[in-house]
Amino acid sequence: MSTLTKIPESFDQPHDAATSETDIYTSKNAEGDTHLVVLEPQDNPQNLSSLRRWIAVLIISSASLCAAFTEQGAAQTFHVSHEVTILGISLFVTGLGTGPLLVGPLSEVYGRNIVYQISYALFFIFTFPVVFAPNIAVFLVFRLITGFCGSAFLSVAGGSVSDMFPNSSIASPMAVYTISPFIGPNLYWEWTYRVQLCWIFVEFLMLVLFVPETYVPVILKKKARRLRESTGDPKFYAPLDRREGTLASAILFSCYTPFQLLLFDRMALLLDSWNALVLGILYLAFQAFPIIFEDVHGFNTQTTGLTFIGIGFGMLSAISTQPLWNRGVPFVCRAASTSISMTLFSRLYARETDKYNGDPPPEMRLIMGQVGGILVPVGLFWLAFTTYPQVHWIAPIIASVPFGAGIYFVFTSTFTYLHLPAAFPLFAGAMYNKLGTVGATALLAGLATIMAPLPFIFYRIGARLRKNSRFAAQ
Repeated sequence: MSTLTKIPESFDQPHDAATSETDIYTSKNAEGDTHLVVLEPQDNPQNLSSLRRWIAVLIISSASLCAAFTEQGAAQTFHVSHEVTILGISLFVTGLGTGPLLVGPLSEVYGRNIVYQISYALFFIFTFPVVFAPNIAVFLVFRLITGFCGSAFLSVAGGSVSDMFPNSSIASPMAVYTISPFIGPNLYWEWTYRVQLCWIFVEFLMLVLFVPETYVPVILKKKARRLRESTGDPKFYAPLDRREGTLASAILFSCYTPFQLLLFDRMALLLDSWNALVLGILYLAFQAFPIIFEDVHGFNTQTTGLTFIGIGFGMLSAISTQPLWNRGVPFVCRAASTSISMTLFSRLYARETDKYNGDPPPEMRLIMGQVGGILVPVGLFWLAFTTYPQVHWIAPIIASVPFGAGIYFVFTSTFTYLHLPAAFPLFAGAMYNKLGTVGATALLAGLATIMAPLPFIFYRIGARLRKNSRFAAQ
């Protein structure tokens, strides 16, 4: 199951959330309520210096990058089967999927920063039992707990980025944040988590020192408290002080709303399924690559870790095109021997942006998803038919480049938080042993091909479906 976030209205918007809230609060104050605290320019997180906002984005993004999925070496350490240690990945992803149900509502009541700091402190504490686990049971239990604690940076962090940047300039910082969770270390498992312990501690210090509170309702609530203390007048208040409902009701709402989306919104269900498949294949790659490169090509654990460079290079290549997407400038991206022309896509986006006076409909965001929908199966088919022993080992690494780029385009197009992919690593070994490296990877490529038409279809009919959806923003 998954929690689907709404697709932003467009790449470029004339107004942003913080500005809208400012207008609302100011208008209320203008009606005569002199004790209602309003957002002034110096309070607005979007008025922070560009350097400070980008430092905050990079710290938040690197915090999400800190989650490592590798379990290499755990089987030998605990003397259990490889499948049992793979369960650690699935449990970690399960924690990532369930955590937002709690931390999301908490961040809307207490703010982003306190959620970051507490969750990361707990992440640091509960990583110790993972590193020094006396047995496999302790290792697995605390993998689930650390996933839950680390989920704030895969759910709340997107809100922080939106708080600090107007929609007209949010694409690039959001792209940096989007790609971060998909790039992680792949070292021997004990050293991975020992390095991670040091990393978490440094990240915690940077969160405390350099990341400001960005959630406007909480900023106003703190401002109202300061005014009450400085003036002695208890009548000053912020909108959040008079918010109806309880925290329990907010948590309950966040639990059942994703199920409503999946049951009653066909577009949400299909796009969510597509994202689940792509993310599941990515997680499965953490188990498939050792099979391909260790069993077929005789790599050791350390050199197998280097084979993920192809996916990482593809993602970095894709994110480097983000400024061109932002401007709608025609460009061409070439991957190895296959030339994938995105000139038409970019020209189409530029034309539609002009057509709607700089405010295109949200379906325009799916143009990037169309590119990803093509690149993912192309990369997987290419990878599948280059895993033969007689094919040089560099070929499947090169094949993973368009796959990595496609993942970036898919998730930048329709960014979701998913739980379904937790099961994928569990059957990776059995599937590759049964079907072989070619058959198993080709099967995944076929599934990706089946889902590839979705962004093209919803680009055409998305407006009509949104109009009839009970969940669409008005």
